[in-house]
Formats: sequence, C-alpha cells, structure tokens
Amino acid sequence: MPSLRKLRPETVPLRTAPRGPRLVRLAMWGALGAGPLALAATLYAPPTAVVQAAPAPHPAEARTPADPRGAAELFVDLWLRADGANADSGIATAVRGLAPEVDLPKRPRSTDVPAAGRVVAVRTTVGPGAWTVVVAAVRDRTESAPGGSPNTAAPLVRYYAVSGTGGTEGVPVAIGGAPAEVAAPDAAAVPAAQFTRRVPAGGALETSLGEFVRAYLGGGQSGGLERYLSPGLRVSAPKTAPYVRVEVTDVLADAEAATAAAVPADGTKSRVQIRVSGEDKQGVRWPLVYRAEVTARAGRWEVSALESGITDLPSGTSSSSPAAASGGGR
Repeated sequence: MPSLRKLRPETVPLRTAPRGPRLVRLAMWGALGAGPLALAATLYAPPTAVVQAAPAPHPAEARTPADPRGAAELFVDLWLRADGANADSGIATAVRGLAPEVDLPKRPRSTDVPAAGRVVAVRTTVGPGAWTVVVAAVRDRTESAPGGSPNTAAPLVRYYAVSGTGGTEGVPVAIGGAPAEVAAPDAAAVPAAQFTRRVPAGGALETSLGEFVRAYLGGGQSGGLERYLSPGLRVSAPKTAPYVRVEVTDVLADAEAATAAAVPADGTKSRVQIRVSGEDKQGVRWPLVYRAEVTARAGRWEVSALESGITDLPSGTSSSSPAAASGGGR
C-alpha cells in the first residue's frame, strides 16, 4: 500500500488588481450619488487633468497725452478761411469736423476770405480736464507809404484763444467752439544775466573764440573745427551758412578766470556768451548770439560745449554730455 504523504495546500500567487478601474468605479458610484450631471462629467473627463495657471495680466500700455496745439493751429487756420454763407464748402466741412457745433464767420459776397500766411501756437495752458491754446495768425497786408513811396507789406498779427477738453488718458482732443480773439500774450520775464564779466578784446580767450566762430559759420572752409574743441566733443557746422564775413563783437563770461590775459591752469572752466556779426553776400549784417562752455588745456582755451543763445547751459555740462554733443547742429 503506497505511503500516504501529508497533503499540503498549494500556494497560489495573489494577483493585485489594478487600482485604475477600481478608482473609476468608485468615482462613478460617487457621481451617481451626486447626480446625472456629475456622472456625465466623470465619464467624459480626461484621464489626467492638467491645471494651467491663468496668464498674468499685462499692464496697461502707457498712452502719450495728445498735444492740443496742433489741433488748435489747424482749427484757427481753417476757421479764418471759412464762410458761414457757404456752409457746404470743403473748408466749412473741415472746420465742423474739428468742432461740430462751431459758428462760422459770415462775410458779404464781395469780401475776399482772408487767409493767414502762418498760424502758430504761442502759449498753452492745461487745467484739470481742459486746456486753452493761444494761437497767433500772421497775415501780410499792404500799407500805403507817404510821399509817393511804393507800398510796403506789413505783417498783421492777431491772437486767438482756443479752448477744449481731452488729450489725456486716451481721451481724444475736442474743441469747445469758436475761438476768442485776445490780446498778445505778455512776454516772459527775462532771467537775470549770468554773464557779467567782459572778456578783453585781443586776449587768448577772445582770439580763440573768434577763430572758432569763423570756422563754424564758414562751414569748416577756413579750417577744421576739431582744433578748437575739447577731446571727445563733436560739432557739425551749418553747411548753408551764407556769411562772407564773420567777426566777434563782444564776449561775456561768468567766471573771473576767463578775463585774465594768460590762460589759467588746465581744467579751468567758464561759460561765455559770444556776440557775433555775420555779413551775407547781399551786404546784410546779422547779429547772432552763442553760448558755450570753454575749458583751459595745454595753454589754450577749447570749446567744451556749444549751444544756441536761447537757454543757458545746464550746470555741470561736459564734453561727453548729450547737450554738448548735440550743440552746434541747431
């Protein structure tokens, strides 16, 4: 009889059921409990949901305020030539395109419509949400000369104030109505003179400036400008200058060192105002004024900055500053 062996239960390897279907079934049962809409969302949802961050909002672009001066100039120019008796003309249409409710001048049929030879804004006042521009309209008129002399053309200047709104924060410029004729604006106060020390004629500084001015207004024909300039300074001479004779009539400085007969130590600076007389080919003499900064170097004066005679040089201007580099081209 065969021996009996002790029977042992065979070990069956367990297989782990995937969790994916189980999680899906749990989600479906949970969605059934939540309602039909949740079930549909569960069935059609993608296996993996990727959450994307909302794009960061871009800051609003800075808007440049509109300048009302151009609109005021155009408006006055058209308004002066418009005629209310011909409201359908192109000029009247253009005027009402700028100010729809504006009243137009009315002239007799025999009167010619005067046109301004030039219209230019001379003063702008800006307030909260509103602005006013004073415009000068220049027109030539013929004046009879006494004693049988030929008639001469004399300019007639009239001033008009145009008011409106807009021009800031993206709001378009809007003209409020017809212009108002006003008096000429008061002249701005002239600042106190800073050039109080006279540079002696024939001295080192006056001689150097005379040579520089003649080379500058001569278009560089009398010699290169570089010899009169500090290292690094670039000045472009006006190529169309019509002068056949140029001379320096007066030089004023703001520093005592500029008035000495001898050239001071290297690095000494001074600002100067140069009065120039230029004579053209027709014999007309033109008075010109320049302002410059000069620097002593190697026993001579050099121009280290140059600008027109309208505004003062900023303090601390040097040959490497933008103001100095662009001087002379204006």
